[in-house]
Amino acid sequence: MEGSLYRRLPPEETGEPRLQPQGSEEAKAFVNAFLKRSMPKMKDEAIQDILTRKAVVLEHYSKKKTKQKKKKTKGFTAKQRREMRLFEIEPEQQRYAIFLPLHELWKQYIRDLCHGLKPDVQPHVIQGKLLKADLHGAMVTVTKSKCPSYVGITGIILQEFKHVFKIITKEDKLKVVPKLNNVFSLEIDGFISYIYGSKFQLRASERSAKKFKLKGTIDL
Repeated sequence: MEGSLYRRLPPEETGEPRLQPQGSEEAKAFVNAFLKRSMPKMKDEAIQDILTRKAVVLEHYSKKKTKQKKKKTKGFTAKQRREMRLFEIEPEQQRYAIFLPLHELWKQYIRDLCHGLKPDVQPHVIQGKLLKADLHGAMVTVTKSKCPSYVGITGIILQEFKHVFKIITKEDKLKVVPKLNNVFSLEIDGFISYIYGSKFQLRASERSAKKFKLKGTIDL
């Protein structure tokens, strides 16, 4: 095999392609140099061993593509949101009548979510869906509280934060009611649900993935 690999090319084969004929030693040196460039990770002894035993499969080294890290778009910080007053409701907009259409939309949203609030539906099924539902536009009443001044506040939820509800009352007063130590009642189509604020201290976006225990303590 080695003799046929390094033999001199016949003149008729070298004439048309205009190749310069080489001696066996020059051809051997060229092949060794070529294989060494093609397989830089292999030692000379290993290359010679391959030549005497089997066909050579040249290795291909592809350049690793460097992945460009995507820059995440940063939102506003809490300080920036406060400075821009993004969540503040202007005094002229703090009117109960303005948000009644929002309440009607919320009632239709809950009916669709609970498939019509049929009388034969199990209460715990509706309760579980209400706990994960968006409460913006819901009509709620504070039924129990460790602070007596909160009891009886009734209105439409305009904003829900992690620890507080912002509620607009029929007297056009915007109330900020903490969730902690308060119990809220929510009524729709004759179905009344109670929300224990101490167990409800989550953002609206976080509640959709939260698993609530329907049975547990009822402490404020």
